[in-house]
Amino acid sequence: FIILSLLPTTKMIMYQSAALLLLAAGSLTADAFAPSTSKYESISSASSTTITDLTQVGSLIVPQIGCGTIAWSTDKGRRNLDLEELVTTACKQGGGFFDTGERYGSHAKTALGMGWGETESLVDQLIREADNMNINGDSNNAASKPVVATKFTPSPWRTTVDSVVEACEESRKRLGVDSIDLYQIQMPDIVKPLRFLGVDKSYDEVYWDGLVECYHRGLVKNVGVSNYGPTLVTECHEHLKKRGVPLASNQIAYSLIGRHNGSQQTLDRCNELGVKVLAYYPFAMGLLTGKYTNTSPGLSKEDTLSSPLSLSNSRRSKFELKDLERYANGDGTRIPAGGVTPLLRTMERIAMDRGKTVAQVALNYIICKGAVPIPGARTAAQYVDNMGALHWRLTEEEVTQMENEADDLGFSFDGAGFKRSDAKFVGYGMEKWSMT
Repeated sequence: FIILSLLPTTKMIMYQSAALLLLAAGSLTADAFAPSTSKYESISSASSTTITDLTQVGSLIVPQIGCGTIAWSTDKGRRNLDLEELVTTACKQGGGFFDTGERYGSHAKTALGMGWGETESLVDQLIREADNMNINGDSNNAASKPVVATKFTPSPWRTTVDSVVEACEESRKRLGVDSIDLYQIQMPDIVKPLRFLGVDKSYDEVYWDGLVECYHRGLVKNVGVSNYGPTLVTECHEHLKKRGVPLASNQIAYSLIGRHNGSQQTLDRCNELGVKVLAYYPFAMGLLTGKYTNTSPGLSKEDTLSSPLSLSNSRRSKFELKDLERYANGDGTRIPAGGVTPLLRTMERIAMDRGKTVAQVALNYIICKGAVPIPGARTAAQYVDNMGALHWRLTEEEVTQMENEADDLGFSFDGAGFKRSDAKFVGYGMEKWSMT
């Protein structure tokens, strides 16, 4: 997510002490939000299965499920064997679809605005290592090569078309490609540290023109946006269309319990426009994996407590844990007692009937709604489990049952801690965007 780096260096100093305190408290940690299960197939067997459940994003043909990289990191000079195995597995299955961003990275330097491009460079390194291992087969077969999407970050000092082009060039170099597969704007232009002085001019259209320039120069193959509601995505779509550039995607928070904050209306509008929705938080930060509550009937207390994703063992910040505990078990006020448990019971029943995991049911639901879920994964086991949601579909009756149960919960998921579905923590506070 976006933090102090959105402010010019001269304006960052006054906020660095606060950021260090937040970092020490654990509020700036990142998590992959991916399920871990003892029931998945062996990685060696699953990785040899070619993924044929594909969809189209602009001119790209990609798996119906992507892989988020926001939690990817490696210590300087040390290999991350888990990530190497993950990328190798993805390539063996046909390529994979990885989503990253120029601001992604989990090290402290990134949190303080000194780590731009960290994860982009790591993605390039991992893909090159996989290619060097000759696991891609025919190097001329585009279907066997990973598709990589990255993001431009709106910032107060980026106010021109050239600023977008320059950022794109840097991302392109870090990713080691001649042309970026999918170049997205990470969010609307909401970071306005001087808003209190009346300085709040929007540069959204400037950024759109920047995408146009990148596209026509051949720096990118496709362009997209993120966190745009139906109104803004429509305006952007028309703006680009007049300049001969198709809008390929819109990345938003979307899940079974995250549909009532404007996300469903956005998905519906994007489907009308032919803009593919990429869904982050598909598990509602893990709540829909069935492993955040010890009241879930499909899991014993021992299984829950030993799970790497259980609240008791989670590496999330205390701010996130507090919110997730309310969602998981209820607080008797905003969240009824029992939290997400009633929905999980329905999901577990469907999962058992199909021989799938609850997490796979959550992902398949999003596919059935016409979107591409982008769950995070940091190991090959997590990646393989996620891909287990492919090559089958829930019935309309099952989709309706889960939606009715989710609606009956009486609440909607909008994020936890500093990670929200309609806002970003930007150093000086939270800035929100509209999903209308």
